[in-house]
Amino acid sequence: MKDVARMAGVSTSTVSHVINNNRFVSDSVREKVEQAIRELNYAPSALARSLKMNQTHTIGMLVTTSSNPFYSEVVRGVENSCYERGYSLILCNTAGDEERMNRSLETLLQKRVDGLLIMCTESHLPSAEILNRYPSIPVVMMDWAPFEGRSDIIQDNALLGGEMATQHLIDRGYTRIACIAGPLDKTPARLRLEGYQKAMANSGLAIPPGYVVNGDFEFHGGYHAMNQLLCLNPLPQAVFTSNDAMALGVYHALYQAGLRIPQDIAVMGYDDIELARYMTPPLSTIHQPKDALGELAIDTLIHRFGNPDVSQQTLVLTPELIERGSV
Repeated sequence: MKDVARMAGVSTSTVSHVINNNRFVSDSVREKVEQAIRELNYAPSALARSLKMNQTHTIGMLVTTSSNPFYSEVVRGVENSCYERGYSLILCNTAGDEERMNRSLETLLQKRVDGLLIMCTESHLPSAEILNRYPSIPVVMMDWAPFEGRSDIIQDNALLGGEMATQHLIDRGYTRIACIAGPLDKTPARLRLEGYQKAMANSGLAIPPGYVVNGDFEFHGGYHAMNQLLCLNPLPQAVFTSNDAMALGVYHALYQAGLRIPQDIAVMGYDDIELARYMTPPLSTIHQPKDALGELAIDTLIHRFGNPDVSQQTLVLTPELIERGSV
């Protein structure tokens, strides 16, 4: 910047005003500065600026690998919200590995990200020791794991969503309703299963033996779980699948068995991934507002930048029933 100022015959503060466009500079002076910038091939140093401002305009995010499109759609919502608010996003994949998660966490915090989003804690909790070394960096948990810390938390109302999905099947006249639950070490899976059980109990409907099968929230988990249900006698009239990724596996299993959806077995999903509306038939499901989830996470972080002493918030998103052709 000093070289630019010397060549243009102006002060370094004038160069700064031209680059940041935050003060009036006459057209003739601006042209001289811009000409010097072009000749010297000058670019402002983001590192120097962040050191001076104590702000990097960067947000870090930890997420785990999954074939479930839900996660990529949430990341897309986060990235869009960052872009609209003038922030960059550094994304780290933990691959479900605790050591890798903590190394990535340390890297992001060492890079002095302004804030941190964590969406991988149902398998492992991030190191409290690492987080405590950077007390000024706010954290938003986009997960369910119990977390003792100062972070804000964003969750979906999985109990209500599971109940809504099952009640929709009941309201459409189905009585033999099976449930493909997610892995029960994950809180959303447990709560969606509880919502299913609650709706069945409230309607006085029995859950026959074998009508609840645990999956893994991935495509193949739904496929294998549906094949288990197809061994039952009598067959279920409908299946509540605890996420849309497993519902894709369910569709494949029913196709291979020569059964039609919904004429032979109705299928209800959860998440409303983008693919759900393009399945044949389009999948009835519970909508989770993934773009809104990303936007809320970023806005919660930005609010925390200016209000570090506000007490911890837990924000709960409301699920919405989406009726399509699979029921």
